[in-house]
Amino acid sequence: MRLANLAWPKVESYFKKSDTVLLAVGSIECHGRHMPLGTDTFIPDRLLELFEEKNKEMLILPTLPYGSTDSLEPFPGTISIGYDALYIVLRKIIDSIKSHGARKFIILNGHGGNTPVIERLGMELDKEGCLLAMLNWWQNVMDLDPSWSGGHGDGEETAAIMGVDPSLIDKNEIDAEVVLKDLSPRLKAKGFNTVEFSGVKISIPRVSTKVMDNGWTGPLHPRTATVEWGDKMLKAMADFIVDFAAEFEKLKV
Repeated sequence: MRLANLAWPKVESYFKKSDTVLLAVGSIECHGRHMPLGTDTFIPDRLLELFEEKNKEMLILPTLPYGSTDSLEPFPGTISIGYDALYIVLRKIIDSIKSHGARKFIILNGHGGNTPVIERLGMELDKEGCLLAMLNWWQNVMDLDPSWSGGHGDGEETAAIMGVDPSLIDKNEIDAEVVLKDLSPRLKAKGFNTVEFSGVKISIPRVSTKVMDNGWTGPLHPRTATVEWGDKMLKAMADFIVDFAAEFEKLKV
């Protein structure tokens, strides 16, 4: 049930029987040469559509399409509102809907860079007598099926976008390789913020263009993605959200 589609009396009635809301947060950022900039927003939106097929009662807030993605800003089209702005926007959204009766918040997160902000809000809400649950879809599906474990813009996310709309994938670019840029012969780049030294992984944050030349990274090449994989993965995640939301809604705060 979409908040934006309702008149205020129906929202008033909703909060007389429930105090739980669902909000998706995405981003607009590079996901390799083959994927749309809206990947982190399109996937949560599709999950919400699948969610609504089985749960038509929970109140769903409008998706926030912008996130904190400073490391990817050099890639054309990436839009980052940064950590501080994301915190302020989410805090205002939460405070507004909280004033009408919301006490439990499910955040469907589409982008890893948003995680620290959402965790901060969760801690604040706990101190205020509320509760926040964050679902990072790309991590949750790894628990549902370890064979789906991937990385940023690699086979996992590519498959998910194929499950949303295969035409969003640029097939002329899907075979492009990614070259990670080592800091030195012994400091090997392993991902966005990680290098390996003597078998130990160490965090060294760098702007993404200093780490890679393409924009995707992970263990699964995008060419491994299929529509079938994407459909199966999205449906499994949506079913999980339905089950989790039902259990979360039972909690008393």
